[in-house]
Amino acid sequence: MPNTVARVSSIGLTSPPVIGIICCQRVEGDHVLNTASQKYVIAAADAVGGLPLLVPAAGDRIAAKAVVAALDGLLVPGSRSNVEPHHYDGPPSAPETMHDPARDAMSLPLLRAAVEADLPVLAICRGVQELNVALGGTLHQRLHELPGRLDHRARRGLPLDERYAYDAHPVTLTEGGLFHRLAGRTSLVVNSLHQQGIDRLAPRLVVEATAPDGQIEAVRLPSARFVVGVQWHPEHRLAEEPFSRALFGLFGEACLGHSRRRHAA
Repeated sequence: MPNTVARVSSIGLTSPPVIGIICCQRVEGDHVLNTASQKYVIAAADAVGGLPLLVPAAGDRIAAKAVVAALDGLLVPGSRSNVEPHHYDGPPSAPETMHDPARDAMSLPLLRAAVEADLPVLAICRGVQELNVALGGTLHQRLHELPGRLDHRARRGLPLDERYAYDAHPVTLTEGGLFHRLAGRTSLVVNSLHQQGIDRLAPRLVVEATAPDGQIEAVRLPSARFVVGVQWHPEHRLAEEPFSRALFGLFGEACLGHSRRRHAA
């Protein structure tokens, strides 16, 4: 990206910022794989202007602080799996719930280490739920079963572009917040597709956006340079969505600043 190259050059860097992307663990036949969706890799490379680095779900083998020391930003992607409820003292999950304990073991300590080091973080869908749990919050496991709530789940059986179209529901932006300033208005329409969601907000986070049913859809850590989480999917159709481009651009600027400080140290 020409603009990114210019920014990197202007601060004296010879390489783009390193953006860690947390992997999921999947079993395929006899093999255990670490996987990350291509859309997050593309967003980290094109919209952020970074060098994507996949972080394996190997929390029992890799120290979180060592990973953070090698990064200039952390992108925490969505996933079909849910955070295991024992991490926030929640009730047992429904039997059919998909979990990824290996990802939990990597992502939760990594998020805490990233916050401690003031590493820029953008957390998406499952990622915002992990961010909330990592900092002491809790989750609703099945939002569609709560009285008066919307059914936030993806519409199954539709092509990918239709499932992730930007028409799931509007969100109201917190007046005077980062998202309000970035959007220049008080509402957005988002492609929010999820079963779990934030219940008790972590003490250090603030709300940036809410759904019509009151569900928290975006959060920010005000004490950090850039720690932001969204429940929707700004990485999808990124080139077509001005707010998504602005959000990833702001994340990219924070990552460039971190890279400058890291190389100057």
